[in-house]
Amino acid sequence: MSNDLNVIKNGIKKLYLTHPDVHINVSITSPKVQLHNQPVKITDVYPSIFRIEENSSGVIKHYTIQYVDLITKNVEIMELNKLISEQQNQPYG
Repeated sequence: MSNDLNVIKNGIKKLYLTHPDVHINVSITSPKVQLHNQPVKITDVYPSIFRIEENSSGVIKHYTIQYVDLITKNVEIMELNKLISEQQNQPYG
């Protein structure tokens, strides 16, 4: 699991630095957050968490997300899935 976690952390950091505007699916019960293919911006990256900003309701909301939520599939970032898939398909050289 720690290797998966490192891949996710590195992917989030890369997106934050190069393409922070992403699309996210979130299904968390506490606090209750339900987002489906919602455009958000990664605003901060820390060792155990990252923060996003979304304004689908016209009001800017900030959420703190744990990297483990991506492993448990409570959170999915479409661009991260694509980035990881591309990295896994690259030949080692």
